[in-house]
Amino acid sequence: MFQTPTIADLNLGVALPSVFLALYATVLLVIDLFIEEENKIRTAWLAIAGLIVTFILNLLVYTTVDEAFYGMFVADPFSAFLNIIVILTAIISILLAIDYMKRVGAERGEFYVLILFTSAGIMFMGHANNLVVVFVGLELLSIPLYILAAFRYPDARSEESGMKYLILGAFSSAFFVFGSALVYGATGTTSLPAIFDVVAADQVVSPVLLIMGAGLVLVGLGFKVAAVPFHMWTPDVYEGAPTPVTAFMSVGAKVGGFAALLRIMIVALPMVMAGGEQVHATWQLTVGLLAAATLILSNFVAISQTNIKRLLAYSSIAHAGYILMAVAAAGTVGYADIAAQAALVYLMAYMFTNLGAFGIAMALERPDGSGTTLEDFVGLGRSQPALALIMAFFMLSLTGIPLTAGFIGKWLVFNASIQSGMIWLAIIGVLTSVISAFYYVRIIVNMFLRDGDGDPAPGLTPYLNLGIYLSFAGTLVLGILPFLVTNLANSVTIAAVP
Repeated sequence: MFQTPTIADLNLGVALPSVFLALYATVLLVIDLFIEEENKIRTAWLAIAGLIVTFILNLLVYTTVDEAFYGMFVADPFSAFLNIIVILTAIISILLAIDYMKRVGAERGEFYVLILFTSAGIMFMGHANNLVVVFVGLELLSIPLYILAAFRYPDARSEESGMKYLILGAFSSAFFVFGSALVYGATGTTSLPAIFDVVAADQVVSPVLLIMGAGLVLVGLGFKVAAVPFHMWTPDVYEGAPTPVTAFMSVGAKVGGFAALLRIMIVALPMVMAGGEQVHATWQLTVGLLAAATLILSNFVAISQTNIKRLLAYSSIAHAGYILMAVAAAGTVGYADIAAQAALVYLMAYMFTNLGAFGIAMALERPDGSGTTLEDFVGLGRSQPALALIMAFFMLSLTGIPLTAGFIGKWLVFNASIQSGMIWLAIIGVLTSVISAFYYVRIIVNMFLRDGDGDPAPGLTPYLNLGIYLSFAGTLVLGILPFLVTNLANSVTIAAVP
């Protein structure tokens, strides 16, 4: 007979940050109904207040290692670190959006609520200890993003962006669900640790089903992180969506996708082969080849882009490739924790840098959506020297130049690849970083070395400035004092123990 679980059974204390944010978003949705149309900034600040409370709650349970909801939800430093990235991403994105949404005539309170719901979904994906919870988190992440991408209705480009993202996102969810069903058929469970136990005990009903299921799960999450060849939606969706949404999506969707990918591959499917020697996971080469293809294609295609949002879209795909290098490195026995730590630091570095770059793109963008070409950056060093210098710093960070956050992230990822024996992948990563310097430095050349009066930056407002400066501070501090973050990441352990 079914017994109603008690509060103690659910162990809600360890799940409090994620549960609080989801419930707070629901309450804020109702509160927003009573806030006047001309005062929607109050909804934005209430959203930020909820995120700050969530941040504090997350710090309180940072070192906790425990399960909730009958083992379907796990709290550990890995998920807590991811929560920090998600919460900071949401706060900065809201600051970037406040004046932008008003300027383009799309300011509605539910915008900020949808950011909170998506952030809660990302957090649930980081805590997921069961394929069912991964799917619930994936949908809670995705559905608000579909709406946000089309938020500039009736702008045709925004509507097209939302529709493309909806259709392809639904396909990716279908791949994930089908793959999860096959994994369940092969192992008889959807619990990640239980899947590991079944495979370790050689009790898999059908190895073929397991391999097919794992492949489809990889495809589904590959869509979410925009890895090649599942990346085709990214440039069009990024270009058509409101720029603050593009900024949030470029980081948030990746954090959720890679959180689930690392959990599933390391905790549930670390099985190995090589003539009986436990050396490499069966999926390592596949993920490595995906990373290589992602790095090569995205960096070469980015060279031909003339729109800053499309260029940053291909840049986003490229950075997914660098993080995939860490996922591949986790396939070597004994290096899962090192790889996970590298991926986490890289995600934080990318978060600060990319949000800042999109913030400066917003400063140049006009209400009609124009002002986003690379030519609009010509002469910016003359008209807005401080803005141009900060943008140059962001571009150097994305390239991976020392004393920037991007350098620290790439150093750790390359180091994880080399230590795990994937030297060939590290070489590809270094070479493609050199290629990426071409299109990043081109923006710096436009700002400082080409003649022009420069853009007056019509979108530069106090809130946007605050978001940009927070991103700049994060990029600078992480580059100069990396130990502040790396020491925090060193406590992360994710590998399953047989």
